Amino acid sequence: MHTIPLRAPILTTLSAVLLSAAMLTSASAAADTKLSGEAIASAVSGHSYQGSMSAPGSAFNEYYAPDGTIHGEGYTGNWTTREGEMCFDYGEDTTCYQVSIDGPSMVLRQDGTIKGNGMLIEGNTVN
Repeated sequence: MHTIPLRAPILTTLSAVLLSAAMLTSASAAADTKLSGEAIASAVSGHSYQGSMSAPGSAFNEYYAPDGTIHGEGYTGNWTTREGEMCFDYGEDTTCYQVSIDGPSMVLRQDGTIKGNGMLIEGNTVN
């Protein structure tokens, strides 16, 4: 009968725990990384954003033109970026959100709470 030393399962478990901790740390660090205003502008300029805000029934489809204008279905506005944020002005107060982008997915947050999310699609899907 072959026996496995007790240390092997402990080392395997320890390795799995350390690997999990490293993955969580890197995911957390990526979420905490602020995008520059230029990086956000590059990602959204010339793209449509289809998504919704946190309120029920708040689905939207907007096009972010390279000139800083927003074109939605039946409305217009302006967009700007700054360090880690994208700001929206629909003719009243300007509202800014922290932005995270992962591939085509973009999430808008205020004070760490998700306020909106959706997908960036190249080109104008509004018109």
